[in-house]
Amino acid sequence: MFTGIIEERGVVTAIEPSGDGVRLTVRSPLAVSDARRGDSIAISGVCLTVTDQGADWFTADVMKQTLDMSSLGAFEIGAEVNVERALAAHARLGGHIVQGHVDGTGHVIEVRPGEQWRVIRVSLPADLAPLVVDKGSISLQGVSLTVSAVSPAEESEPWFEVSLIPETLDKTTLGALRPGDRVNLETDILARHVQRLLAFRPDTIREGGSE
Repeated sequence: MFTGIIEERGVVTAIEPSGDGVRLTVRSPLAVSDARRGDSIAISGVCLTVTDQGADWFTADVMKQTLDMSSLGAFEIGAEVNVERALAAHARLGGHIVQGHVDGTGHVIEVRPGEQWRVIRVSLPADLAPLVVDKGSISLQGVSLTVSAVSPAEESEPWFEVSLIPETLDKTTLGALRPGDRVNLETDILARHVQRLLAFRPDTIREGGSE
């Protein structure tokens, strides 16, 4: 589990074929400072498992489904990535609950700069649109953000907007986003649970978990 509060920007240093997936190596000194083999580290919103590590790098295996479902498949050597270690039980939950399980991807539609803020409009897959609400939480490239605007429900090509403060622009890779860039999206887990619950007829839901 993660919070969407990025700890550092890492750099992809190697991408090696591994079956139908790849073996990804990321230089990330802070993340590996207390990491062990088997630990979870989120890379641009995708939860990966450490399989090897050195003084300032770690390696993780990325399967084909993850490459297809996320922006990791477009990574190149030298690419910067957002890095977050798994949440410690005693730590503050500064962002929101992020699982590192990407729901899908969107594309940056528009970047509107301002004196201090930068507004990013991102396309939203139609099946995810009901899960994104104004003033709600969303993870974009692993960054916990508050939705500042959403498209109307009848919009044929859904979108949402986030407003980025200077700290976010500086500490994450979001400051480099340009129209057309593919980005990882993870919706609020609470919204997903509600959607799943409503998919069942009321008479199939056992009150209090009993017959």
